[in-house]
Amino acid sequence: METVRIEFKRISEHAQLPMYQTDLAAGMDLHAALESSVELPPGEIRLVPCGFSMSLPPGFEAQVRPRSGLASRHGVTLPNAPGTIDADYRGEVMVPLINLGHELFQVEPGMRVAQMVVMPVLRAEIVEVEDLAATGRGSGGFGSTGR
Repeated sequence: METVRIEFKRISEHAQLPMYQTDLAAGMDLHAALESSVELPPGEIRLVPCGFSMSLPPGFEAQVRPRSGLASRHGVTLPNAPGTIDADYRGEVMVPLINLGHELFQVEPGMRVAQMVVMPVLRAEIVEVEDLAATGRGSGGFGSTGR
């Protein structure tokens, strides 16, 4: 398995650096860097600080994704899943959580609130053309292939 070096800087005394929970895990858990619990009422969105900033190498991004346990048990997920952290971002990593459940949810200090997957990124060359190559699907979309 290939690795990539990522530098992390703690910016809060409550920060826990991301970590893989198992040897074959794709994502590292992100923890809430909170001094005290934060209420997340149904339908509300809160930005949860992780207490660190990081430096990704050029050609990589970090995708922030929901934790399946929070989503399936409590309806707590990310409104922009997956969220992208670009290689040139140096601010604090924050996780926007939304409560799609029916009950108040408490985000506790140190709680695992999301996961982060590091991915390679390709840059696209933008080329404007008069016509596009034809395909069997053509312009059909929004369920057109599910007949």
